Amino acid sequence: MKMKDKVIYQLYPKSFKDSNGDGIGDLRGIIEKIPYLEKLGIDMIWLNPFYISPQKDNGYDVTDYMSVDPMFGTMADLEELVAVAKKAKIELMLDMVFNHTSIECEWFQKALLGDPYYQDFYIIRPTKGDGSLPTNWQSKFGGPAWAKFGDTDQYYLHLYDVTQADLNWRNPNVQKELIKVVNFWLEKGVKGFRFDVLNVIGKDERLIDSTGDSTQEKALYTDKPIVHDYIQLINKNSFGSMADIVTVGEMSSTTIENGVLYTNPNRDELSMIFSFHHLKVDYKDGEKWSKVPFDFQELKQILNDWQTGMSDGNGWNALFWNNHDQPRANSRFGDVENYPFETSSMLAQTIHFLRGTPYIYQGEEIGMTNPNFDEIDDYVDIETHNAYQELIKKGIDHDTVMSYIKDKSRDNSRTPMQWDTTENAGFTTGTPWLKVADNFTKINVQQELATGKIFKYYQELIKIRKTNPIIAEGSYRGIQLDHPGIFAYVRQLDNKKIIVLNNFYTSKQTINLNDEWPNEAKAQVLLSNYPVKTADLTRKITLEAYQTLAITLEK
Repeated sequence: MKMKDKVIYQLYPKSFKDSNGDGIGDLRGIIEKIPYLEKLGIDMIWLNPFYISPQKDNGYDVTDYMSVDPMFGTMADLEELVAVAKKAKIELMLDMVFNHTSIECEWFQKALLGDPYYQDFYIIRPTKGDGSLPTNWQSKFGGPAWAKFGDTDQYYLHLYDVTQADLNWRNPNVQKELIKVVNFWLEKGVKGFRFDVLNVIGKDERLIDSTGDSTQEKALYTDKPIVHDYIQLINKNSFGSMADIVTVGEMSSTTIENGVLYTNPNRDELSMIFSFHHLKVDYKDGEKWSKVPFDFQELKQILNDWQTGMSDGNGWNALFWNNHDQPRANSRFGDVENYPFETSSMLAQTIHFLRGTPYIYQGEEIGMTNPNFDEIDDYVDIETHNAYQELIKKGIDHDTVMSYIKDKSRDNSRTPMQWDTTENAGFTTGTPWLKVADNFTKINVQQELATGKIFKYYQELIKIRKTNPIIAEGSYRGIQLDHPGIFAYVRQLDNKKIIVLNNFYTSKQTINLNDEWPNEAKAQVLLSNYPVKTADLTRKITLEAYQTLAITLEK
């Protein structure tokens, strides 16, 4: 598979389509909707975990990596999905959660029963001499990162939820087991893998206290050099010998330098990585649970730095605004009330014309928004509920906490897919596991395909990537990065270049392109979300509210 001209669609199985009325999306529901995804034009579907799990963290707490949880269907359903998707020229990418297992996993249960072989599968430590925890690390889901290991006086590490025990990658038996998992799915015809929180698997042999500063603490277990050894090991012993496999690593708090190391093809690691710095520009002083306008200059700078740095090092970016852990980008960076189409299409074009592989998160292509639930009980996400308790404990009032949650909860992107105007948006005939957003009667697939413009715009972006080598292969250069309202950049290949202009505000924004537009160059409109005629193009361009405009220039 030629990676650079592909577009990947992320699908959250629990919320995509329920085929049997139990309120939970399933594999047969996905099979039913393959023609819809084929119509969109995508090449690969990334499925969030569907393995057997107690669902404490929506499937990211795995008990059996080589299984299908009955709530999603059967292994036969999965095999049928692979076959049906292949007929539609769509491949599957599966989520590999290799930093931790559920504490209900057989390995952990055997460790609890005293089996030393399986105890070495996890990071288990005694207390310090004074009886305090092995280190002072904090879990990313709140509270200490250590929990009591059964009836012993030892503790196991859990960087995430207390039910998610971190695996000991220093143990060759752990490595062998997880490589076996990748090969199992390769044999099923799977062509892609997304590795969850992969850059935290490399813990030191000796774990030490942090200073209490969260950035310094993360550095104690993030992007350790040994992680590259582990990834090369997986690559060599599984997908690395196959030319058409696409891999992506989720890299929390990573750096451009490491991004290059993870993805430079000469290093035999991964095809691309997700980095998240651009999605923290509306965090007050780095705190997610806050409410501040996004910092546009910082957003541009981060996108530009990653584009330039990864390109210089022959690395490759995964491009995205949305995923199952992020609020909806159109609710976050635009105006979904007054400019729903303009906001969605501008954000899409900004990302799809950058250098890298674009990801579309389910519902993005029809303009789905944050649901704005009023009550904490409307949210299911464990991180959200933990944050609610912590913030209330700090003395922040309920209404303020709810305003943070409405903006930032992971459930904002997990609400059921809005298919039509029938009850529960056509997602299920039962009671959905998570409430459907109230605006489903206005925003749904049925109406979007009949009269909408967002889906068609995504189709066009995908088509352009496949028919214009400059998008897949061209160089990137940011221009006029200090502009107060426009993110502008140039893609270039041989004697052809594309100038991409994106207005992130409701106010009109003007930009002068004299420096980029040679007198002899022939200009054409490639794509815009407002009517623009090539004949009307000049070097001084005024963009309307949330307008995006791509111009080709050829000598």
